[in-house]
Amino acid sequence: MNTREIRCWLTDMDGVLVHEGLALPGAAEFLQRLQEKERPFLVLTNNSIYTARDLRARLLSSGLDVPESSIWTSALATAQFLADQLPGGKAYVIGEAGLTTALHEAGYVLTDTDPDFVVLGETRTYSFEAITKAIRLIEGGARFIATNPDPTGPSAEGPLPACGAVAALISRATGRDPYIVGKPNPMMFRSALNKIDAHSEYTAMIGDRMDTDVVAGMEAGLETFLVLTGSTTREGVQRYPFRPSHIVPSIETLIDLV
Repeated sequence: MNTREIRCWLTDMDGVLVHEGLALPGAAEFLQRLQEKERPFLVLTNNSIYTARDLRARLLSSGLDVPESSIWTSALATAQFLADQLPGGKAYVIGEAGLTTALHEAGYVLTDTDPDFVVLGETRTYSFEAITKAIRLIEGGARFIATNPDPTGPSAEGPLPACGAVAALISRATGRDPYIVGKPNPMMFRSALNKIDAHSEYTAMIGDRMDTDVVAGMEAGLETFLVLTGSTTREGVQRYPFRPSHIVPSIETLIDLV
């Protein structure tokens, strides 16, 4: 496999490292090799429900050892973005611990009184009352931010409405579209690169989705690897007007590139 020099790695989580709580073949060995070779890396996820500590524990239960500092969520990227835009601001948040903790740690005050931003994240139980409050605050001048564009999320019973679907509801009611921080916004990738002090020219992205991982990696100037253990099939690639740098069966194929 001909690749440019790769010194740093970004990888998606679901569909690349784990599937339904189980580690995928080669994932543990790939992560172990990264740490043995002291390669800077981050595990990226659009999921804003969990803190990095929560996700480390979930990965450990799957048999994958990822340091807390090597996990980068859309919640952390959103908190970083807001801290850069308006340090010490105020936000009305619809979300869970992953998002509220990240914003607290970034120096934000969480309030429903005259917030600078309405921040929509992921939650298992969207409250109509909270959505109504968000709509009224946006109508009153608060700026609208969403952690990610994913319309649905998985559950044992089937798909659940997720951040993108609820953002569409709020947008329809207010006439305002959110600024979305998570994948496929290259902003998520640039904040990840900054976190590990990496340069795009020497960094690769591994993902299982053409519409988020691959397109954002490509736009951020990274070498992209599409694995076929998640959402996108080899045939499905043909539907898109862009291509990953490489298509591989699984992350197991990439161990020797580290």
